[in-house]
Amino acid sequence: MEIKLDKPLIVLDIEATGDQINKDRIVEIGMIKTNPDGSEEVYEQRINPQIPIPLNVSEIHSIYDLDVKDSPSFKELANDIKTFIGDSDLCGFNSNKFDIPILEEEFLRAGMKSDFDSKKLVDVQNIFHKMEKRTLAAAHVFYCGKEMQNAHSAIHDARATLEVLKSQTKKYTELENNIDFLSDFSKANKSSMDYAGRIIINDKKQAIINFGKHKGKEVEFVFKKEPGYYSWILRGDFSQNTKSCFTKLWEEFKSRI
Repeated sequence: MEIKLDKPLIVLDIEATGDQINKDRIVEIGMIKTNPDGSEEVYEQRINPQIPIPLNVSEIHSIYDLDVKDSPSFKELANDIKTFIGDSDLCGFNSNKFDIPILEEEFLRAGMKSDFDSKKLVDVQNIFHKMEKRTLAAAHVFYCGKEMQNAHSAIHDARATLEVLKSQTKKYTELENNIDFLSDFSKANKSSMDYAGRIIINDKKQAIINFGKHKGKEVEFVFKKEPGYYSWILRGDFSQNTKSCFTKLWEEFKSRI
């Protein structure tokens, strides 16, 4: 069963200098765009992160500093990457927690808006974990009946993820075969406002802090009681996405007082 598409779907995978969204940089991106007519387009590019790649990380994805020293920076590629993505929805394996947030960080660092908030995001890992709780390699064996080739190569991981997604929709009758359903089903935390889950939305549509000493408190209540909290967030070691969500809430709060 093929995925029903109303618009293109991009399955992507990113290799980076590490897993810290606000500090690490992309070193390789692989994207497979599946169009509603069934045709595919591929974008694969190594990227100079402009910071050293730790050796222990290079040993995982086999991309070393020398491999990317002559590659373009993300800022040089940002327009091409955004153009390739276009109005496509996005899909990946652990993409809601890693690939999408780190890609957005790179766009923001390059002075561009990602427009990801207007897209449906399908996280194949979350579907897999809800159903079977395994890894991408195990998912590929389980759903596709074959071992992965060239694991931790971005385009091969993206290809494996696409194959797993197609197999998931065949295996589970409870999965509706459309991106709206898969996007909603694959969210780890449906009430999260930001990618990192620092802010959640409760049943009353109130923004609630989900970490630290104010965990469980309404954001507006904290802004009233501790006005310096917002400034602390902006200075803190948080992703640009989390900071922008707090900024939106702060501006809404200020407009009401």
